[in-house]
Amino acid sequence: MSRSEIVPLYADDISQFCKSLRAQLAHVKETPSHLTLLNLLARSAGHRSYQALKASAANRAASLAGPDVPQPIAPPRSPDIPKVTQRALSHFDTAGRLTRWPTQYAVQQLALWGLWMRLPASRDLTEADVTRYFAAFNTFDDPVTLRRELVNAKLLWRTQDGRVYRREAKQAPRDAHAFMKLLQAAVKSSPAPALARKGRRSD
Repeated sequence: MSRSEIVPLYADDISQFCKSLRAQLAHVKETPSHLTLLNLLARSAGHRSYQALKASAANRAASLAGPDVPQPIAPPRSPDIPKVTQRALSHFDTAGRLTRWPTQYAVQQLALWGLWMRLPASRDLTEADVTRYFAAFNTFDDPVTLRRELVNAKLLWRTQDGRVYRREAKQAPRDAHAFMKLLQAAVKSSPAPALARKGRRSD
């Protein structure tokens, strides 16, 4: 479960909610774990479990948004898909946009490949060009962080003066390759932003 994941909780009757929670806590002999407490809260609001609450919230959001509005990607639950991959997928929506910056380093590194795959290959870009791409493929508007992290991960090359950028020609490791395939499968058609001019090759 991602720390930045938001799951709303609604209670029709706050008094009844408190009574139910109190009754459940009376049977808990020690301080409940995080997951146990989530389940207690969910059941107090009338849900079977925290997982059922999450599913209900996701269905509610989808019904309100409509079919043409990008939705958060629901990672496939399979023992063959590593948890870090599932977490990275959950940070994207069905338009291929990174919706929030992950807190875990391993998840960050996979998420960067999701941006790398959308940048044009073998083409010089200005800082403004890179920012334009990031504006299309993230929703939290922090191009400085994204540029810096891609450069640090050696997925994006730039000149020392920062005037020219270029996507690094990298062969993705197995986990990143699998992540990009899953991301591409979950993403609706989303064209890359057009660039105003073609960059020049640097020496």
